[in-house]
Amino acid sequence: MIRLANAERAKAGCAALSVDDKLMTAAQRHSQDQADHRNMSHTGSNGSSPGDRLGDVGYQWRTYGENVAWNQQSPEAVMTAWMNSPGHRANILNCSFTEIGVGVASSNGPYWTQVFAAPR
Repeated sequence: MIRLANAERAKAGCAALSVDDKLMTAAQRHSQDQADHRNMSHTGSNGSSPGDRLGDVGYQWRTYGENVAWNQQSPEAVMTAWMNSPGHRANILNCSFTEIGVGVASSNGPYWTQVFAAPR
């Protein structure tokens, strides 16, 4: 998924995103939370926002974005869906983001999460 996102960014003239372990943790936790509660949302089951979840893993962000999806069966399928959605596409092609984390939970889904950010 990261390779696919970076390929789309390259076409748009954006620098490649680097993987951040804290963002990976936040994305995976959110995917699992969505799967556990069978609810695709940017709001966690505990009421958390994407920014809250980044703080919970100790990531100090300057800016962030989040894409979520449900039931696409491959990274290619979910990236196609996101690139066909104006808001999701805008996150992927936002050149101000420098780092990425991704998560997928296969139970009840799969549930997908991409977290984009730039640190302080």
